Order: sequence, then C-alpha cells, then structure tokens
Amino acid sequence: MVAANQDSVDARDADHVKEKVGGPCDHCGLPVPRGLWVDDADLQFCCNGCKTVYEVIHSCGLDPYYTIRERAESGGGVDKQKAATSGRKYREFDDETFYELYCQRLGEEGSERFAIDLYLEGVHCAACVWLIEKLPLVCDGVLEARLHLGKSLVRVTWDRSVVALSKIARMLDSLGYAAHPAQGSETQLLRTREDHKFLIRIGAAAVCAGNTMLIAFALYAGMFSWMADEHRELFRWLSMFIGVVALLWPGQIFLKGAWAAIRMRTPHLDLPIAVALVAGTVTGIIHTMLGQGEIYFDSLSVLILLLLVGRWFQHRQQRQADDAVQLLFSLTPRRARLVMTENESDLERVFDSGHGVVREVPIEGINAGDVVEVLAGEVFSVDGDVCAGRSSVNEAILTGESRMRDLLVDDHVCAGTVNESAKVWVKVRQAGEGTRLGKLMQFVERFAREKSPSVAMADRIAGWFVVVVIILASMTWLGWFLIDRGMATEHAIALLIVACPCALGLATPLTIASSIGKAARSDILVKGGSALENLSKPGRIYLDKTGTITKGQTTLRECYVDSVCDDPVWLKAAVLVIEERSSHHVAKAFVEAFNGHESLVDRSYDLRVGDVEQMANGGIVAEIDGREIVIGSLRFSNDRRINLGKKVLSEAETVVSDGLTCVVISLDGQGVGVAGFGDAVRDDSHKAIKALEKLGWQIGILSGDSQEIAEEVAVHVGLQGRDIYGGMSPEEKLAVINETKELGQMTVMVGDGVNDAAALAAADIGIAVNGGAEASLSAADVYLARPGLGGIVELMGLSRRTVRVIRRNLGFSLSYNVITVMLAMLGLINPLIAAVLMPISSLTVITMAVGGVWVGKNKHGL
Repeated sequence: MVAANQDSVDARDADHVKEKVGGPCDHCGLPVPRGLWVDDADLQFCCNGCKTVYEVIHSCGLDPYYTIRERAESGGGVDKQKAATSGRKYREFDDETFYELYCQRLGEEGSERFAIDLYLEGVHCAACVWLIEKLPLVCDGVLEARLHLGKSLVRVTWDRSVVALSKIARMLDSLGYAAHPAQGSETQLLRTREDHKFLIRIGAAAVCAGNTMLIAFALYAGMFSWMADEHRELFRWLSMFIGVVALLWPGQIFLKGAWAAIRMRTPHLDLPIAVALVAGTVTGIIHTMLGQGEIYFDSLSVLILLLLVGRWFQHRQQRQADDAVQLLFSLTPRRARLVMTENESDLERVFDSGHGVVREVPIEGINAGDVVEVLAGEVFSVDGDVCAGRSSVNEAILTGESRMRDLLVDDHVCAGTVNESAKVWVKVRQAGEGTRLGKLMQFVERFAREKSPSVAMADRIAGWFVVVVIILASMTWLGWFLIDRGMATEHAIALLIVACPCALGLATPLTIASSIGKAARSDILVKGGSALENLSKPGRIYLDKTGTITKGQTTLRECYVDSVCDDPVWLKAAVLVIEERSSHHVAKAFVEAFNGHESLVDRSYDLRVGDVEQMANGGIVAEIDGREIVIGSLRFSNDRRINLGKKVLSEAETVVSDGLTCVVISLDGQGVGVAGFGDAVRDDSHKAIKALEKLGWQIGILSGDSQEIAEEVAVHVGLQGRDIYGGMSPEEKLAVINETKELGQMTVMVGDGVNDAAALAAADIGIAVNGGAEASLSAADVYLARPGLGGIVELMGLSRRTVRVIRRNLGFSLSYNVITVMLAMLGLINPLIAAVLMPISSLTVITMAVGGVWVGKNKHGL
C-alpha cells in the first residue's frame, strides 16, 4: 500500500514548484522530481537511494568520489545514474551452504581469510572503481577489493573472524551497488588466463616474424651487393635461431594439432601446416649448417603469425556459444526467503497476522515442500503453489503474454515470473534446474551444442586437401629422387610450402569475419558464420509478437470518458496524480500518456490528494479533493460493486473485443471512464515483412498472447491468412520449430524473451531483437542491437553477398593450389619462389575477403 498526502497549492505556488523541477540531485546530478524538492534545504536528492548513498559516502570521508566522477563524466560516454539501494540484509551470505558454493578459503584449513567474486549493479565509471576499492578503509576486516569495471565484478578478500560477509554486502549496497554472487567466476578466470596465454603466443610470433623479415631483407639485399661471408653466415644462424623459437613456442599449437590428427586418424588443416613447418625448418637448419641453399625462416615465421591470428578470431567466436550454459543463473534469484513454520494448516492465519519467521537462504538450500515468501516486485525463484496471499503475476518471460494474471491461493507459479502487486507465500514444488525455466535452459544448451560449424564446407574440402597434398609431396620426392637425388627434397619442400592450405584455410573465416564486422557496424551482432551462410537460402521465418513485431511496452491505446463526468480534465489529472504513486506497468502507461498534456500536468498541481491505496487484487483506491476514485480491472470494479452503466459497460466490452487490457475508472461509486491498453506495432514491421516476402521468405507468427490478439497484429502487418499461432507456450513454440525443420525447410526464429529461447536455439537460425532477455540473446545466432525488424532485411542481403565471396575465394584458392602444385611437381618452382608465392596468395584472399562484402547493394538498398 502506498499512501501520500499533499496540500493544495495555488497557481503562484504551483509555478514556484515548477521552477524547482529539474534542479540537480546532489548525488547523481539528475533532475529532482517536484514532489521531492525541499525548499530552503542545502542538499536536494532525486530519490531516497541517492540520499542514503550520499550520507554514507560523506560519513566515511569519501567525498573525493564526486570529483573523480565529474572528471569521468566530462570526458563523455558516462551516463548519470540514480543510486539504487535495495535495503536487503544479505543474511543468506552468511549461510554455510553459500560459503561452500561461492567463497574460496585462502590459506590452510581453518583459516578465516576468504575471497569471493561479486557482481555489482550500478557500476558505470572510473569513480565507481575508486569508491569500491576504498572498501577496506570503511569496513573493518576487508583486506582487499579489486573491481573489473567492464564486467562489474569485484573480488573481495576479507577476514571472517572480524567481519561477516553480509555486512560487507550491506556496505556495498549502501554505496549504491547491490551485490550478487558471480556465476561461473572460476570458469571466467580460467578463460582469461587462456586468452592471456594465446595473446602472448601471438605477440611472440609477431616478434619472431618481424626480426626474421628484417634479416631476410638484409640477406636479399646482399645478393645484389657485396656482403662479407661472416656477416651472411651470422644472419643465417640468427634467422635459424629465431625461426626455431617461432616453431617451438608459438608454433607448437600446430605441432600438437598435427599429432592429435595422426593419433585420431582424422586429417585436418594442422597436419599439412605442421608438415610444411617442420620440413621447411629442418631443411633450413641443414642449409644453414652446410652454409649453402635457401632458408625459409622468414616465410615460416610470418605463416605462423597469420595462422595464429586467424585462430584467435575463430576461438573468440566459438567461445560465445558456450555462454548459454550459465543462462539459468542469470534468470532466477540466487536466494529465497524461507518461511519457518511447523504447522502448515495455519499458514494463512500466520500470513494474515504478519508474525511469520522468515530467513534468507541460498536457493540451493530450498527443497520441495518448503514455503518461501515473495514480495511485490520480486522474481519467483521456484516453481510452486500459492498457499497464502493474493497478487498478480507477470508471466511474459515464459509465455510472452502481455497481460497480468490474477494470483490466488492454490494457483501455480513458475520460476522467472514476476510478482507484481503484493506479498505471497509459495509452497515449493521444484527449485533450481528442476523448474520449468531450468528445463527450458537445458533445451537451449542442448540445441546450442548441435549447431553446425560455420566453416563446414571449408573443413570438408580441407580434409581431402590434406591427404592429397601429402600424397603429392611424397610422389614428388620419389619421382625426383629417381631423377636427381639432390633436388628431391627441395622440390617436395617447395610443393608443401606453395600448397600450404593458408589461402584455403583463410578463405572462409576471413570472409565471414569481414561480414560480421560490417554487420556489427550496422548494429547487427552475428555469432558465427553458419548464420550468414544459412540465411542466404530462403525458407520460413517465425516471428514472436511481443517485443518483436510490437514494441513490447504497454501503452494507452483507447481512452473514453462518459458524459456523466462533468469535468474530464479534472478526472484525467486526478488519474495522473494517482498513477504516479504506483509502479504497476499500467500505471506507468497512464503517466506516460497523460504527462504529454500540459493542461493535465498544470491541473494536477491544484489537486488535494488524500490516501492512495494499491490493492492486491488489481486496482487502486484514492481520495482526490474529497471524492473517491477507483481505478482497476472489470473484475476489480465488479467486486467493489461499482455501477458501470450501459455506456461504460459497452465501451469496456469493445476494448476487450479489440484484444486490449481494460481498465475502468469510477468516481464515487459510478463508472465514468474506460481505458484500453495494448502493445503498439513497431513502425517498420509492415515494411520489413513485405521486403522479406519479396526475398522469398515465408513468414508466420508464434505468440504467447491470445489467438485473437495475434491475428489482430497479423492484420496490421499484412500477414492475415498466414501461419498465425496464438496462446503458444515455450514448449509449443519449440514443437512448431521442430516440425518445420522436419519438412526440410530452412527455419528462422525471431524473438526477444525467455519464452523464445528454446525455439531460438532449436531453429536453424535464431535471431534475438533489441531489448530481449539475456537467455534469448545467448541462445540466438544473431542479435539485432537496434529496435525493429529492418536489420533482418539488411542481414539477408549481407548473407547473400558473403556466400558469393566465400565461393569465389574457395574457387581462387583451389585454382591457385592446383596450378602451383603442378608447377612444383614439374620442378618449375623452387622453395624461394614458393615462399614468395605463398604469402601473395594469402594476401590476395584477404583482399578479396575484406573487399568483397563491402561492394554492391541489393535491390532493397542494403
């Protein structure tokens, strides 16, 4: 319940208040709302969170934080943010189960020194780093705090015998940084170490390649001018030393890969690369020791560098697909409020009395049969049944349904949904991975692992290429051994170098990398090349409705005021004042719509506001200027025995038939107005859908909203008569996708919610749209970082150009290899010429790959 009192003000006072609106908050710098401005006060705050944080920072002597933040904000790129203090006690942080799961003991058994990685909300600039890392100064027992700004992760080391972890978390919370245990922190640490090692390997390869190239330049120059024999020998030995280092340190990754290919009897690109590197190095060593013949350490070192860089990009793309494993932990709370009760038959009585004992525990400590408490605005962490209390639930995360569902005793709720209105107690059925949401995430993980590699075609060609090159090199050596033993090894080495699959191996990944980079510049993030390849072939696209075709936001679509009300402006101003005191999504839509009318805002200053009470069963009751106003659903109005009247009731029925959420406004027990709320269609949806149909795609809709609403949206975007599915659960969406795939059609799913995640993962291509849930982003192959469907049309054009360039590059690479291999076998190419041709072919492929996807536009202007 929210209650507020406001004395009426005359026009002069209203103007005075308006002048105060927009004054900066002394903590965050954002404008202070008119209702929170305190006349004659030295300090002004936009919310209680900012006030609390300011007081804590000031009392701890950390005022330089504001100087540092101003400096960071003046540099640009840093948005001002309100301080968000949750007021949580963090008692579950002191639970032994929590320590076993998330804390690391430092030192020997029995040591009280621990470390933990915490994810912090609200971290946004360098000043946050400074403030958080001052934690040891303001909290006794904290030994160290180190913050990773980009990931919002702080590693805290503390002495448990001096300070409890819950107290440390409360201190961070009071500074405006709500704390959560970081999921997969050890895995992330291992990944970071692997990345560092790989980058060091690339750096070493670059140093070796640069130095061998300089030495080679000196040796080549010495061919045309006099060079002392001792200097030439010195340069050759130095080149050999650096080349061997390049092979045994950064190049060892290819040697290990080749050995694995031999052991597994599965030829791949590492095998001929390793053979060429080893053969070239051994030959170079022999020629260096003999003091005659060509050495190839410069070409070999550059080859190692180029291949390592290409493998780095491939490694980074593959890494992103593994993030779906952690989806479950990001969607549901990692704690729950366990109700301590012995007699379940008295649950409702204890709930009503408010005397229940509640203890915060980690979610891993919750079992079937336990009773947990969920407050208004919180996310349900378990699957279960309501055993006490009444509320409403937002199930959009699972169903996509944009309307709330009333929640009564014995009603079932699922983890991940949001408790909108009031406190409830839930008897647990399932927790953790056993919940419906957990099972959906397991679907996501399984289908993500079944994705085909983005360079499947190149890999198939490369497998045969490896075997053929090795056979041809052996034939070349044997043939020349019979003709001229001295030339056999040299011609075989020339063949291995000139036919090194560098160009073939780079043809596909470089083209894809270039296309992905171009897409990213257009705010289209593509995870891998398979998406670009598959989207070049038209098939069937299924679009989610909420947040994809529509904006995914509740807006006021219809508003009717009956003639019974003699002052409609006063009524709307009163509704504005009332709804400003509610956090419900319908209230926010009312405020957004009415705030755009200056006359309503001005009139709201003159109102005398009494008690405002938000009810648990879907409505608000308020007193304005001594009159009772009730705002709520049809059911809520009927429960309060509101006299709706024929006109209001008829208008309400029209709103419902239009597929909108109906809200009734009554004044002193008489219905006087009806408002209809819905989800508006995006401006570009119709145009984008028509463009996709012209490209040959068949389009349907999979929506969690009712069939009537789905069909109404289909009419708006020109899809009437197509495959329109309404009222679909996540499992049913998944079934439709699988059925379509079984028909052999290329299947694309476009969505934004967790209810779409399994379908996104199962589809041949999953596309997540702007503003979607983290699960949908991780499950999808493509993420549109800008709103609307226009990016999909652009992506289709880019995919077609990408496939054309890939085929052209593969054709060039194979033609080059066929011609040069024949010349090498005939003895027309020596190792020196081969070493020159090899990087030229690679550079040609690189140029074609980078330039090809940037040239040309299709008929849709993409």
